[in-house]
Amino acid sequence: MSVVIIGGHDRMVHQYKKICKEYKCKAKVFTQMSGNLKEKIGNPDLVVLFTNTVSHKMVRCALTEAEKVQANVIRCHTSSSNALTEILMKKCNETKEN
Repeated sequence: MSVVIIGGHDRMVHQYKKICKEYKCKAKVFTQMSGNLKEKIGNPDLVVLFTNTVSHKMVRCALTEAEKVQANVIRCHTSSSNALTEILMKKCNETKEN
């Protein structure tokens, strides 16, 4: 499963990727808005939005791209490693059940 994380803290990028790797997910993390964000997002299965640390413009861009590829979107107010772990745990269990 491929995951795109939008928002979060710069210092946590390595930890986010490590957590995703533990759940056998490929991860892209974007903590800052870049001019070509929509090209970089690609074709993920899941988009995680850490809403507390992200701009409205970045959210709109991510939601538009997620809609194009019909990716699942999960919004989470906190951008902690525990929050990401919980999200991935639920998503990975859902995938196994289906």
